[in-house]
Formats: sequence, C-alpha cells, structure tokens
Amino acid sequence: MHFSTFAHKHYAVPRFLLPLLLLPLAAFAAEARPLIIAHRGASGYLPEHTLAAKALAYGQGADFLEQDVVLSKDGVPVVFHDTHIDTTTDVAKRFPGRQRADGRFYALDFTVAELKQLHVTERFNPKTGKAAFPNRFPVGVGSFQVVTLEEEILFIQSLNRSTGRNVGIYPELKAPAWHRKEGRDLAAAVLPILRKYGYDAKDAACFVQCFEYDEVRRLRGELGWKGKLIMLLGGKGKGPGATDFTYLQTDAGLGELAQLVDGIGPPIGSVVTGKSPAERQVTDLAARARRAGLQSHPYTLRADELPKCVASVDELLAALFTEAKVDGLFTDFPDLCIKR
Repeated sequence: MHFSTFAHKHYAVPRFLLPLLLLPLAAFAAEARPLIIAHRGASGYLPEHTLAAKALAYGQGADFLEQDVVLSKDGVPVVFHDTHIDTTTDVAKRFPGRQRADGRFYALDFTVAELKQLHVTERFNPKTGKAAFPNRFPVGVGSFQVVTLEEEILFIQSLNRSTGRNVGIYPELKAPAWHRKEGRDLAAAVLPILRKYGYDAKDAACFVQCFEYDEVRRLRGELGWKGKLIMLLGGKGKGPGATDFTYLQTDAGLGELAQLVDGIGPPIGSVVTGKSPAERQVTDLAARARRAGLQSHPYTLRADELPKCVASVDELLAALFTEAKVDGLFTDFPDLCIKR
C-alpha cells in the first residue's frame, strides 16, 4: 500500500504534512547511495559543459556537477573537456585560419571575448561532422555559449540558494603539464577562484581532480591546497605527465596516494570487467582503495555506451553499487542512476 494511503486511512495525517514526514527518508536515501556526479552535466541529454546541461543535471538530483577546466589566451579558466575546442564548437567556421600546425583549434589561442562568440554544440568529429553519439541532442541545434569557471560556480551557488540544496562542484585540471609547456599555470589560475567561493576546506562541497600525479603532489605541497583531491587513473601503463597508473593501483601505490588525496577516479573498466555478461567480474580495486582510506569514484556510466560485460544500466549499477561498493559514480545520465 502506498505510504500516503496508509497514513490517510489509519492515522489521518493531514496531506500537507506528508512531504515533511518523507523528507528524512529522502535525505537518508541520498546519504545511503553513492554520490552521483554529473559528467560534464547531463551530457547524455544536452551539449556537454553548457549551463543548460548543468541545470538539467541539477534538476535531476545530481550531487556534484563536473567542470573540466582549461585556460583562455587571457588566462581565464574556461569550462571545456579538451584543450582543443573544435569538437564542441563552431570555431572552424567563425575563426578560419586560427588553427595550429596540427590542424586543431585551442582554447589557449582565443580570448574569453572571442570564445563567447562561439556556438557550443553536441560533440562531433571535426573531420566528418558526424556526432560522437548519434542519438543524443542534434549537432548544431540550439544556442549554447562557452562558460567560464567563475560563471558556472555563480550559477550553481545561485541554484543552491534558490533551492536550499548544496550541490557540489567537481573541477578537473586538464593537461596542466601541457599548459606549463605553453608558459601557463592552470592550477595557479583555478585555485584562487575556488578559494574565493569557499571550496578550499575538506568539508566543502568540492573535489578537485587531475590525471597527473606530479600536479596532484604540487597541489598539496607547493600550492597548499587543503580541499578534497581525487587522483584520476587511466587503465594500465603510463599516463599524462608520466603518471604510472599501473603502480598507483597496487596496494603500495594506493597507500602512497592516501597520504595526498581523498580518493581515486578509475575507469569503470578497472572496477567491472568481462567480455560478456556471463564473464562479468568485479575487481578488488574499490575494496583495496577503501582499506587504504580512499574513496572510489569511477567514470563514466553512459546508457548509450555500456561495457560489454553488462546488458543494462541496472546491471552495471548493481555491480558498481552493490558488489564493488563504490563511493561515487560519474555519469552522463544522472537520472538513471539516482532513480535506482
């Protein structure tokens, strides 16, 4: 029997009080499940890293909204997944001839004022024009704009004020070693903004993430970052900035990480493996991280790009939440993960 029916028939609880009675249950459920992190916003439904995608993810109940951050020519942190910008904007049409020798257009070569002239669109292949995900929001449709990190933080904090929630941010420092080769210091530009808006304490609703171990150590040491940190992991072998992902996933590596960071962000394939559902296995990575005192926030659940080892979103969520017991999950589809 539905709760409202039971309450009405047996105890005559006034209907207007039912939402208040249910609030503690809703809060408990939110605490009991892993954190749902909107990967580039609700990017399964709207173009990634647009305020529209972030607003939808917020409305769907995400706990954290992700911001990938790179620098503009005038040193402003802007929200893009890549250092190049020709896969999610019309930059090739608006600024022909501004590409580098490799044929790509980079955020670092454009001022914020120039970036604001671009139309952000669904991700596509710049050589073919074809959408990366054919069944998502159509390429070229709508009017979406590039957002600076500070603009997005103000947007999220304003939503928090108007709703009474405390949805967090989850910025990633993209390619800091590459930025330094270009003569720029990405972290030095980002951290003051995070401090300005109150995200620099361990209890703040913010995780800073990075794939480069040297940069993570620099954040804790030279730059004195006191807030929560996540070490992003690739698969096996070496990663950006010569980061040894193979070592960092060993017990010794996890123990070393525990002295610096609050958690790890491994690919889903490092947590749930197998060539088919019949061969699915859950690794011990999340369990070993937990023993080391680290949270696990794997990436990325996409309903339209599931691993071969599962037949449905629910199967993958069961493997991650119930079997591996991860602490958080990046997803392009926040609503599908929250409703479980």
